[in-house]
Parts: sequence; structure tokens; C-alpha cells
Amino acid sequence: MKPITFACQETVALAPEEIAEQILDATKWSSFRGYRPIPGIRSAEFKSRTRNTAGSRIRVTNQDGSSHVEQIVGWQPDRRLRLEMKDFSPPLSRWATRFVETWDFERAGAGTRVVRTLELYARRRATRPLFCVIALLLKRAVARHLTDVKQAAQPR
Repeated sequence: MKPITFACQETVALAPEEIAEQILDATKWSSFRGYRPIPGIRSAEFKSRTRNTAGSRIRVTNQDGSSHVEQIVGWQPDRRLRLEMKDFSPPLSRWATRFVETWDFERAGAGTRVVRTLELYARRRATRPLFCVIALLLKRAVARHLTDVKQAAQPR
């Protein structure tokens, strides 16, 4: 089934590799605040970490107590990262098979243009209308997070 897809972008005053390093710092994941019913992240911890990073798995617990696993499926810290979200706790596990998030990096002056694309895979066609609403809210949460990352990277 074709995923529901959206993208958000921002220019951040960091090199691509610095952004990638922040993603590997599980203590920074709680900076994702969510948006309305989309919960923020309470905590993240590596379940397994591979030498070359690809294949590493992170257990995420959200502020509402729900959880999922994110697996790094692509790791080119100078250009692109891909993470697959799966093993959702209920109720999302009844509606979704997986979400795929791609971070594309392009150097822009003293910073990096970041494009985050999410693909939401519904378990059944009947849940696609619900996923349209989830995508809209999740897009706002991702845009908010990118703005937070941008502001945190600004020179003080």
C-alpha cells in the first residue's frame, strides 16, 4: 500500500555530521515535543548499537507512555540518514506497520539545509483517512522540532 508522505525543511547552523551526531545522542531525543495529541518523547535508549551505526536499534518511550523502536537503516552522515519506526505499542500498532523517516542534508553557506521526509504506512486501507489526520499533526510536530534544532544551533 502506498504510504502517506510529507516533508519539512529548515536551514540549521551546523554541519551535516554534527546533526547526525546529535541523532546518536539518545539524551537529545526528548527535545521532540510532539504537537497536540502527538506525544513528545520522554526517553530513548539504544537497544543495540552496531559498529557502523546502520542496524542500530533505539527504544523510544513517549510522554503518554506509548513506545516504539527506531532502527537506523541508512547512515551517510554527510548526506542522508534513514530511520524505520516499528514495533509500535497499541493503539498505533493496530493502525500502522511502520513509519520511515529520512533526513537529507545539503550544505548551505555556513549551515545545512535539512529536509525530513516521513512515510506513514497504514495497516489497512480503512485507516488511511485517520493517517491523513495523523500526518497533518505529525508534520507540525516535526516542523516544530526542526525549528527547535535550528534555534539550539544558533550562535549565542
